[in-house]
Amino acid sequence: MTLLIVGLALFLGVHTLTTLRETRAAMIGRIGEGPYKGLYSLAAAAGLALIVWGFARYRAAGYVPVWEPPTSLHHLALGLMWLSFVALAAAYSPAGAIKGMLRHPMLVGVKVWALAHLLVNGDLGSLLLFGSFLAWAVYDRVAVKRRGDPGASRSGVTAGDAVALGVGSLGYVAMFWLHPLLIGVPILR
Repeated sequence: MTLLIVGLALFLGVHTLTTLRETRAAMIGRIGEGPYKGLYSLAAAAGLALIVWGFARYRAAGYVPVWEPPTSLHHLALGLMWLSFVALAAAYSPAGAIKGMLRHPMLVGVKVWALAHLLVNGDLGSLLLFGSFLAWAVYDRVAVKRRGDPGASRSGVTAGDAVALGVGSLGYVAMFWLHPLLIGVPILR
């Protein structure tokens, strides 16, 4: 569990650094933008690797149950995951109504992804992993709002919405095949 905690602290810590604008600017001023981005990327990659490795070791050692999620929440989580995939796709698609409505679609996608997983996983490692991501995404959204970043502007329906819906839905369908291969847990039980 220690590797998971260290990985979460490193990964979410460097992502939190971007919200601390003065500290970030001072670091860039000291070492330059290129080295800052390089170190940021290395730290984030190392954190992600530790999260994956730590969670895999935790699962191999046996889950630590905290609560038993009702099976009825599984269907809700599946619906939320589709929304999460569409939001994540909207973050990288051209402007459209979905992007404008969500304002910060990447953060919405992360929050919904984490919430969906918290609804169906009642073990300590999952609560730590997904709860940390949910808390970070909520914090980051508050930080974005405080610094006055309005996010994507509202607009009418565009081709960007079709891209977000199409790519998000494709990713959602692919999840049913990839989740058991990459994570080792089937979605439909």
